[in-house]
Amino acid sequence: MKNIAKNIRHLRRLKKLTQEQFAEDLLITRSRVSSYEEGRSEPPIETLINFSSYFNLPIDILVKNDLTYATDTSFIEIGNQRVLFPIAVDSANDNMIEVVPTEASAGYLLGYDDPEYIEQLQKIKLPFLPTGKHRAFPIKGDSMHPMKDGSYVVANFVEDITDVKDGTSYIIVTKNDGMTYKRLYNKIEESNSLLLVPDNKNYESYNVPITEVVELWEFTCSINTQEYDEKDLKISSIAAMLTQLGVELKSLAELK
Repeated sequence: MKNIAKNIRHLRRLKKLTQEQFAEDLLITRSRVSSYEEGRSEPPIETLINFSSYFNLPIDILVKNDLTYATDTSFIEIGNQRVLFPIAVDSANDNMIEVVPTEASAGYLLGYDDPEYIEQLQKIKLPFLPTGKHRAFPIKGDSMHPMKDGSYVVANFVEDITDVKDGTSYIIVTKNDGMTYKRLYNKIEESNSLLLVPDNKNYESYNVPITEVVELWEFTCSINTQEYDEKDLKISSIAAMLTQLGVELKSLAELK
């Protein structure tokens, strides 16, 4: 439990507590707090449970992760627990957006809740974004026309999965399939799942049980890293794309 000593000290300081105040809250002696924070002894399981309840963090987060990257705003509540969620800020205290690079996207499922992994990601600032916690994800494939392969979706973290808006596109991270970008429909009451629908009708829709979902991010904006080809902007190409999406096109005469 190499992280527990510095985690206890850091979390106590985030709460602006002295060792004496912290000891009183936990009904232990100041010398025991000092011993834990200096690594001279390790807290027994009963004390770890008390720490977990006090900081409203799972025990495995306290033990396994280095929480010293976190600030006092780095905890986002999910259900009746809190999970570590580092929020990066610049010198002006403006939120920074972590960018998940294409080459690191495969490892995101293993590192999404690891502050060291998140800390190493490059960061950008987009001042026009709405409030919330945003992250940029790379897009692979062509299942979400007209989004090009290699583009980035900047998305806002969704705390409550039941807040899914039907027909809105999301980055969804699942236990088995990793990260994908699809349009979602809330099927929780019907089948305890989300329906993932690609915009490109060459791909099939499918359901994902909510028990498989580990993170959900709602689309805010996209960053295209490739120039559109001339053919992409032609009316005929746009019409073909809309037809593929199942949109019924009517002639101007019919609209009169």
